[in-house]
Amino acid sequence: MTCAELVELVTAFLDGALDPETEQRFVDHLSICDGCDIYVEQLRRTIAEVGQVEPENLSGETRDRLLDAFRTFPRD
Repeated sequence: MTCAELVELVTAFLDGALDPETEQRFVDHLSICDGCDIYVEQLRRTIAEVGQVEPENLSGETRDRLLDAFRTFPRD
């Protein structure tokens, strides 16, 4: 598995949605690629932190900025 393939599959991996063969290839790649291992760990931490945010605790301005960022994020 290449780093680019891993990036494409990271969400499915974190959701536990990969087939066993692909998951093993993903895990094998993480074991030999420090950059991808760090990337996946950063995503895990980000997800955990964002999951702690309660919507009612966001200011209106912060909420609007976040929604705008998600709407305008470049997609391929």
